[in-house]
Amino acid sequence: MSIIEKIEELEREIRETPYNKATQHHIGKLKAKIARLKEAKSRKTNGKGFAIKKSGDATVGIVGLPSVGKSTLLNRLTGVESEIADYDFTTTTVIPGMMEYKGSKIQILDLPGIIEGASFGKGKGKEILSIIRNVDLLLLMVENQKSKKSKKLKIMERELWNAGIRLNRSRPNVIIKKKDRGGINVITPLDLNLDPKTIGGIARKNGIMNADIIIRENLDRERFIDALSNRVYLPAILVINKIDLSYPIKKYENWEILPISAKKGIGIDGLRKKIFEKLDFIRVYMKISNEKEPLIVKNGSTIGEICSMIHSDLAKNFRYARICGPSAKFRGQRAGMDHKLKDGDVVTIVA
Repeated sequence: MSIIEKIEELEREIRETPYNKATQHHIGKLKAKIARLKEAKSRKTNGKGFAIKKSGDATVGIVGLPSVGKSTLLNRLTGVESEIADYDFTTTTVIPGMMEYKGSKIQILDLPGIIEGASFGKGKGKEILSIIRNVDLLLLMVENQKSKKSKKLKIMERELWNAGIRLNRSRPNVIIKKKDRGGINVITPLDLNLDPKTIGGIARKNGIMNADIIIRENLDRERFIDALSNRVYLPAILVINKIDLSYPIKKYENWEILPISAKKGIGIDGLRKKIFEKLDFIRVYMKISNEKEPLIVKNGSTIGEICSMIHSDLAKNFRYARICGPSAKFRGQRAGMDHKLKDGDVVTIVA
């Protein structure tokens, strides 16, 4: 029996099993089995993958079904001339480009179209999804059409989900402390929906026999399985292309949409801004001869992290910093390594 057939058999068993307190433990074990089978399937490789070297301050992947306008969008954002045509599968490899915005350099990847079954290897799906797992932000792209828009988005969401990619979600607040003996011990201050027996059963199905499992959120079975598995958590933006067509723009549940026309350049500046914001970047200027080129760092970065970025010796020999800007209580405030910076800060390091 193939992995796909095993998954289908387990899913059928779940559908046919009435859910109640007596069956909760059994259903949890079945779902854990499905998660392991899907992960094993996605790890199998066929042929060569795409070799992409990450560069710039962050990497953004454009994800969509074939012929949605990804190549046109890459051209608009970066100026790279990716091949464009009015038929499916124009892009057969990964085409990178560099977008410059507010002093940042953001690598944009035009990926081959995701099709139904990609998570099981169809249409070079495993290779494409392996690249997606390593980007910093996803642009999910759909067309502005009369019908079937939701279906196309659901196909992408399902394939990404099956590949262990979670969009716009936080990591489960679960800590696993493995031990040599003592079995499974569930530690939580919460009144959980999952009972300890179910938690222990799911953990053992994932190869964890002895551990303290500390749970700090009231999660369901799916989210607890995610906490034990190799999941990737990525921010994502839903981009609706071809808004120059006369169809009304549809709303999508749980998504903030960004309407554009890649062909006519409508909404591109807004998309650049949204990409920068979603990456949660800030600009920090160093008080040296040229303050025009900022350091691009994550929001909440500290003085110590900035020192380490510049040179390891700077962190070792650090005495103090002077801060001018939004994070300073007054101009020239003296600060230590733990001081958190804000967008537009000017920093002088004294070593």
